[in-house]
Amino acid sequence: MRILGIDPGLANMGWGVIEMVGPRLRHVANGIIKTKTGDLGARLLALHTGLSDVIAQHAPDAAAVEQTFVNKDGVATLKLGQARGIAMLVPAQAGLTIGEYAPNAVKKTVVGVGHAAKEQVQHMVKMQLPGVVFDGPDAADALAIAICHAHQRGVGTGLEKALKAQEMRVAG
Repeated sequence: MRILGIDPGLANMGWGVIEMVGPRLRHVANGIIKTKTGDLGARLLALHTGLSDVIAQHAPDAAAVEQTFVNKDGVATLKLGQARGIAMLVPAQAGLTIGEYAPNAVKKTVVGVGHAAKEQVQHMVKMQLPGVVFDGPDAADALAIAICHAHQRGVGTGLEKALKAQEMRVAG
């Protein structure tokens, strides 16, 4: 299974693709879709086009997007929300299921601590994806989001298998 992680941002939208084969994770690609300051519509279109290209090139099976946190600047929060809308829309248009994760949940899953520093997250992503070279901090965050989704799916898959096995024992 291929998972696309997305770290929403208006100026820099990070993305990372990993492959999950059983319990193993493998780095496929990562990058940053950058927009220039100016017309908001043009920037959102650039994010949409860039993310659509990533999906077309890497053919993920699922996507995971970091949830937006609210900060003190309302205008910046609204713009980030619009970029997050693109991050949700493009995978949905491609027919992908989308997981959403709070920043603390991503850190807790990848590092083991919900308030880990960016450096700790990057270190643990490198441990889980040996040889990975990040295109930048936003791409590293996107890979962490993808890893979080892979672990959450793994937990869900294990639980589903256990429940089916239990049902078979009860039925048989």
